[in-house]
Amino acid sequence: MSRTFVAAGMSVLILAVVVYSKQSQAPIGYDDTPMLPNSPWRVHDGKRPQPPVVTPGPAGPSVPAPSDAVVLFDGKDLSKWRVYEKGTPAAWRIEGDAMVVAAGSGTIESTEKFGDVQLHLEFATPAKVEGNSQQRGNSGVFLMSRYEIQILDSFQNPTYPDGQAGAIYGQFPPLVNASRKPGEWQTFDIVFTAPRFKGSALVTPARVTVLHNGVLVQDNQTLIGATKHRVVGTYEPHSDAEPILLQDHGNPLRFRSIWARRLQAR
Repeated sequence: MSRTFVAAGMSVLILAVVVYSKQSQAPIGYDDTPMLPNSPWRVHDGKRPQPPVVTPGPAGPSVPAPSDAVVLFDGKDLSKWRVYEKGTPAAWRIEGDAMVVAAGSGTIESTEKFGDVQLHLEFATPAKVEGNSQQRGNSGVFLMSRYEIQILDSFQNPTYPDGQAGAIYGQFPPLVNASRKPGEWQTFDIVFTAPRFKGSALVTPARVTVLHNGVLVQDNQTLIGATKHRVVGTYEPHSDAEPILLQDHGNPLRFRSIWARRLQAR
């Protein structure tokens, strides 16, 4: 066999591998979604710049609740949670001091309702990495049942930026990607100001500040509206206090040390 033939054969093989690799990669965004208001980007735009990666400090012990907090999960039971919109007892599992998403058991909501709130929660995405993009360690925490801060395994996992961990889902990517490795405990500290309505009219929109593993990823950001997938979120009037939701997205995430402080209206 001639060297020329061998070289040609290798070139064809390399080209085939490259083509297969590109075809097998999951897309990380959309190019057919509506434009976000006052933005050059679409909802879930894969061309949007990826947030820079920063390395947070090491994971520490669980953060205890302050004296004026409502403890929503202390590692013992799920009495402060129920199945979203059904009111039946939450069916997630308790393992050690954590509650674990039981896939198919449904999103859960807190039995208590909150408006303006400081929320602390700790989570760990699965140590065994399965899937990529939005199929890898996906969950979310919803303020007032409708405004989502995305939970995702974003460690070396490209996805559309407004769907990364710490994003206001479908609206604003995190300022940086501060994710720890899969399986490690991570923290969200969220300060949320609820929207104000007068009748059916929006008076002031919601705002949120988020620290991911102690790193600022949302800085008093004004929300466009309620969380939507593939469409622009909008506001609809709702009550002054609503439950907090934790999403069942089919991935067995762990949660621990969840507490909330009701904040005085300003």
